[in-house]
Amino acid sequence: MAQTRTAIRYAKAVLDLSKDQNAAEVVHADMKSIANAVAASTDLKDMLLSAVVPSATKKSALLAVFTGLDKLSINLIDTLIANKRLDLLGTVAEQYNELFNEGEGKQVATVTTAVALTEELKAKVLAKVKELTGKEAEILSVVDHSILGGFILRVGDMQYDASIANKLNQLKKEFTLN
Repeated sequence: MAQTRTAIRYAKAVLDLSKDQNAAEVVHADMKSIANAVAASTDLKDMLLSAVVPSATKKSALLAVFTGLDKLSINLIDTLIANKRLDLLGTVAEQYNELFNEGEGKQVATVTTAVALTEELKAKVLAKVKELTGKEAEILSVVDHSILGGFILRVGDMQYDASIANKLNQLKKEFTLN
């Protein structure tokens, strides 16, 4: 929880600075790619958390992975290194994206499926989310084979779980209670 609060502070500072310099969209694109990469790569997470890997090596690795970063994004990395908080980079990127989307009146709908979503299904999900919430949404597709089938839709604090794994768990509970 304390790390999230710290990450929010960094994210707010970068967002304010990027708005002042009319670079909020560019930094948003950087933060999206950083957040996605950190979430997807355990190696990247491990490197950021490692106390053994020197900060200079971490920075050069990040700049090699994320080519073409805006100077504000690079400054964020430098600041996190200087404050010995580089392990928060993924969380800061996520928080930045949430704050940016909130300011733009957008929201992120996370759809977890057992297989990758097609473009047609993404369009249907977007339409349904807009119908339910009245806001534009951005789809974040997560593939999790453990749900077996169906989907889990999360928008803000709302979650709709129509996964096969959830239905099987409900059946299991019914049988164990009786």
